[in-house]
Amino acid sequence: MEKFIPVVVIKELSETDKILTALKNNGINTAEITFRTACAADAIAYACKNYPDMSIGAGTVINADQCNAALEAGAQFIVSPGLSVAVANICNEKNVPYYPGCVTPTEIMQALDLGITTVKFFPANIYGGLKALKALSAPFPQVKFIPTGGVDRSNIDEFLAFDKVAAIGGSFFVKESLEKMEN
Repeated sequence: MEKFIPVVVIKELSETDKILTALKNNGINTAEITFRTACAADAIAYACKNYPDMSIGAGTVINADQCNAALEAGAQFIVSPGLSVAVANICNEKNVPYYPGCVTPTEIMQALDLGITTVKFFPANIYGGLKALKALSAPFPQVKFIPTGGVDRSNIDEFLAFDKVAAIGGSFFVKESLEKMEN
């Protein structure tokens, strides 16, 4: 898994090339295209076809229908803001990585029961940030986290220095990459 997972919101299919090219030019070869827009599945299919060297996943997947649509479009991993047993079962059946949002011990235990050991920690800034991750790591040493939400350049190094952080998620990677391309 790459250390950076940009959260990509594509409002119009025509934005896909600009955003993915900017990410690649910035050395990032992963994109979590969110299911927040009407063209999400089309954007994922387009990205998978035209950027085969990138790891393209679907984000904000909150139910089985979205999960199936994302996988049919070619998504290589699935991310949710919370934990969906239905999505976990589909991903497990199709051998696709699933990173559910888990911020409480109960949610982490449910993820472990489903065979999931890497979880999204979202929104990281609201749920205690790095202090919370360190506290949760004590009873769950086998779990790795993908903090997302409130992680930015001011604190990213602290998160990356913690060995239980598998990757950092965030939309700021897209903003930075686009700004670099324009300059």
